[in-house]
Amino acid sequence: MRIGIIADSACDLPNDFIERENITILPVTVQIGQAVLADVRNEEATMNFLSGETAARAFEAETTPFTVQQVHDLFLGKLVHDYDYVFCITTTRTRSGIHDNAQQASFTILNDYKAVRAASGNNTPFSLRVIDSQSVFAGVGVPVIEAVRMRAAGESPPRIRAHLEAIASNTHAYMVAPDLNYLRNRIKKRGDKSVSFLSATLGTALDIKPILHCNQGETGPVAKVKGFAAASRKLFDFTAERVASGLLTPTVNLCYGGALDEMRALPGYQHLRDVCKDRGVEVFESFMGLSGLVNVGRGALVVAFAAPPHRFG
Repeated sequence: MRIGIIADSACDLPNDFIERENITILPVTVQIGQAVLADVRNEEATMNFLSGETAARAFEAETTPFTVQQVHDLFLGKLVHDYDYVFCITTTRTRSGIHDNAQQASFTILNDYKAVRAASGNNTPFSLRVIDSQSVFAGVGVPVIEAVRMRAAGESPPRIRAHLEAIASNTHAYMVAPDLNYLRNRIKKRGDKSVSFLSATLGTALDIKPILHCNQGETGPVAKVKGFAAASRKLFDFTAERVASGLLTPTVNLCYGGALDEMRALPGYQHLRDVCKDRGVEVFESFMGLSGLVNVGRGALVVAFAAPPHRFG
């Protein structure tokens, strides 16, 4: 059975991994003033877009996911020909409309695919499952990596589906953002209350950085640390402890809103890599996509993994 995997462009994974595993990307369109770019995870295009006046107004960005019709057309135009079963793994529905759009499109796709496949001489069934990752940024990549791994192992779609749903509810994404004023302005525009005005003001004045946690679609602060470097070390060290305690998948996924060499120079990074190597855990690293950058600002660090329930500390 030919199994396809789809993720939206807010899913942070290395581009070479996406290309090698033939992962289809659902673009998110970002508009800042009159400037518009479809995010297809192109680092150079992203950095060119976020320059000059556009960069200064990035917190005002409007993001638009693929519509129901666009998802429908993508499947019928290509995916129902290339695959027999497709997993569409999306950013948590609490933060993006892409999950609901894909879910709505799936109903019409399953009604319309037979004639399309029959026209090319294929009368076998086609199936589609939309999975809510319940996470953001690098967190979305954790179940995507698992889908790739299980596909390579020859697992059946029902087993893959059940596993992905279990992994999604146990995926934890932690983030440190360097610019609280940017983050506060952005979430205010989105109607979010994850970081209050007072916290942003005091945090900026005192150089206090919150560590934010996303699990099961809910996001909130779990720690406050003075200085971005110290907060990054705390996050890396905590992740190393989780790895040593045992993860649910052999994966740690990192993304960073800047050059990856900057991330690799942060304190605690090499220790985490050493622990992962000792435990046979693969580390993925990627440049944060455009939709992530406009939501949390440049220089943000995100670490994600699947693990049993735990407390940060």
